[in-house]
Parts: sequence; C-alpha cells; structure tokens
Amino acid sequence: MNYRNYIESDHRIMLGKPVIKGTRLTVELILRKLGEGASTTDLLIMYPHLTNESLQAAILYKQGHFK
Repeated sequence: MNYRNYIESDHRIMLGKPVIKGTRLTVELILRKLGEGASTTDLLIMYPHLTNESLQAAILYKQGHFK
C-alpha cells in the first residue's frame, strides 16, 4: 500500500499538516488516538468517513517518516 494514496499535505488545510485526503483529520490525531488506546474500530465509529485503508496509511506514514 502506498500511503500517498490516502494522505496529503496542503498548506491550505490544517496549516500543511498531513491529513487523510478529503478530511481535516490529521495523521497526528489518528496516531495519538491509537496511542491512547483507541482501536481501529473505535476510530471508524468516531470518524465514519475514515476507512481501514486510511488508518493503515496513517500508520505506514508514521513508520516512513519517524524512524
């Protein structure tokens, strides 16, 4: 999976922070929620416009940028 299919960074959206395409949900927010103990199911319920693929992309983004 290429995370770039699901994540974008645009200076006009959330000051250029990486977000899930078509949303204002930052990768940072998703990773923080996961770190606080939320499950992917929890996130899909809280944010119904997310998909399993977009959540996986956020995790892959982290792995690629914060080694």
